[in-house]
Amino acid sequence: MDSAPPPPAPPARDYKYYDLLLGGFVAVLLCSNLIGPGKLATVFGLTFGAGNIFFPVSYIFGDVLTEVYGYARTRRVIWAGFAAMVFAAIMSSVVVALPALDAPNNNEFQAALQKVFGNTWRIVVGSILAFLVGDFVNSYVLSKLKILTRGRYLWTRTIGSTILGQGVDTLIFYPIAFYNEWTNQQLFEALWFNWVFKVAIEIVMTPVTYLIVNAVKRAEGEDHYDYKTNYTPFSLDAD
Repeated sequence: MDSAPPPPAPPARDYKYYDLLLGGFVAVLLCSNLIGPGKLATVFGLTFGAGNIFFPVSYIFGDVLTEVYGYARTRRVIWAGFAAMVFAAIMSSVVVALPALDAPNNNEFQAALQKVFGNTWRIVVGSILAFLVGDFVNSYVLSKLKILTRGRYLWTRTIGSTILGQGVDTLIFYPIAFYNEWTNQQLFEALWFNWVFKVAIEIVMTPVTYLIVNAVKRAEGEDHYDYKTNYTPFSLDAD
């Protein structure tokens, strides 16, 4: 006698804002990595890469995604960001390397492209690896802290995960990109300042993160806890 077929799997949730948050995350990530590094800014005597102002916004997106939808769906967003960064790096290299038309305006434009987008392989590799590892650390820590705090004290999760995620990001990027290019003192000062700067932005933006998280939770009817989640980063499963 044949056994009864297994019950059908429940239909996948249809979220209203998940795709929009994914797109926003990738847009901020690309802009902060492509546009920001082209300029050093000085404010109140502090000198920093302009992209550092906006890169932490991608961590806020990551916080919202993990807090509302869980680690597994955030993992898909991180891999989408990784693919976008790799494509942007390849496209930038090809565009800069293509022979430029020998005309005055075009020669000036080629020089500008070379300066802004012609990063060394060390900067490109360091940036991509730092993002990938740092964002996975950020999402993992936030997910685990949510379980540990039973969903209370959101600020401990957003700030705590950023401290560790941005710390790992910074520790990976600067040595890969600038070791033996800068003195050890310059490298240490850049590491320290950029880590503190990015964490400070997260702290300042905490009230905004609260507003967005609560609004998205209400709109989606979702507040995911990763009790049974497989935390491997090497998967695109949403469960």
